[in-house]
Amino acid sequence: MTPRFTTTKIQTDTRRATLNLVAGTLWYAPGSFGMARFLGSKYSLRSILFHDVSDTESLFTRGLGVTVARRQLEAALKFITRHYTPVSLQDVISDLDNQKLPPRPVLVTFDDAYASVSEFVAPLCAEFGVPAVFFVNGGCLDNRKLALENLVCYVANVHGLGTVNAAIRSLHGAAVVAVRSLTQVFSHILPSVSLSGRESFRQGLVELAGIDESGLAAEAALYLSSQQLRDLANFNFEIGNHTYTHANCRTLSVGDLVGEIDRNKAVLEEISGTKVRSFSVPYGSSDDLTADLAEHLRHSGYKAVFLAEGRANSSLTPESTIDRVSIKASTDAAFFSEIEILPRLRTIRTS
Repeated sequence: MTPRFTTTKIQTDTRRATLNLVAGTLWYAPGSFGMARFLGSKYSLRSILFHDVSDTESLFTRGLGVTVARRQLEAALKFITRHYTPVSLQDVISDLDNQKLPPRPVLVTFDDAYASVSEFVAPLCAEFGVPAVFFVNGGCLDNRKLALENLVCYVANVHGLGTVNAAIRSLHGAAVVAVRSLTQVFSHILPSVSLSGRESFRQGLVELAGIDESGLAAEAALYLSSQQLRDLANFNFEIGNHTYTHANCRTLSVGDLVGEIDRNKAVLEEISGTKVRSFSVPYGSSDDLTADLAEHLRHSGYKAVFLAEGRANSSLTPESTIDRVSIKASTDAAFFSEIEILPRLRTIRTS
């Protein structure tokens, strides 16, 4: 298969900024929330998503598009506590059992296993009285290994995309089209690679770049320690499953699900001492919530499954998934656009 690349991160960010500028003007109109309801009145639970929170991107995250500044997170928490009712995962699960959520509810979530969530985010959420769910990849804990995305970023930022393309060619063959951005690696290459293929790609990157991965991971200290994971319970954070290695679930076989889903659940429960009852699909696409995965999660007793396609949640049922909005805004008008307007527009577009 020869992939065609059309969308870059710059194009995506520009489009988001333009939409926020236009939709955000409604924020200044009287009755802005009432006006938003004309785009879709059945918007129940709002759920927002963050990843790494840092004032600077590192060599491991530059180009990944997951980092927001501390001031942005603080501004977001101020906005939601002023205009919404923060809820916990237990509140959401109770709502599935017909115990109604409060008006304009919002659930705050974090994906991946970044240490910044423990070091800065959790105390700030506690200060604002905001509970949260943190979806963690057990394979990253204690910084023994890098998540593949962070490894790709490091190799590209230090050695250039040529090295990344060489690793791709070693996996796909010489006929594959060279990627021109990291976005293309994450949106076109990795979703088509099996679990074993991802490991081969990882080894190719390590060998071509001459990296001591375990030493690099330990030095970078990107991720939570086991103790930090345990301590998150003190900040009203619930731990959720995000697969063991942050794999694209669309490529997982039924056998792979045991290693990626069940193994991660067991690791997280043993370390945290709490039950894991929610699952976040890595990369957030419904294409990765395959029939096999959905059945595996139902059979395993998960109470909530999360995507990140940015659409509005209308009515939640025990069989439904919960969609989330990835927040990049820094002003009240842009927050209003990203939480209230754009999810409704995406729902209209896809209905």
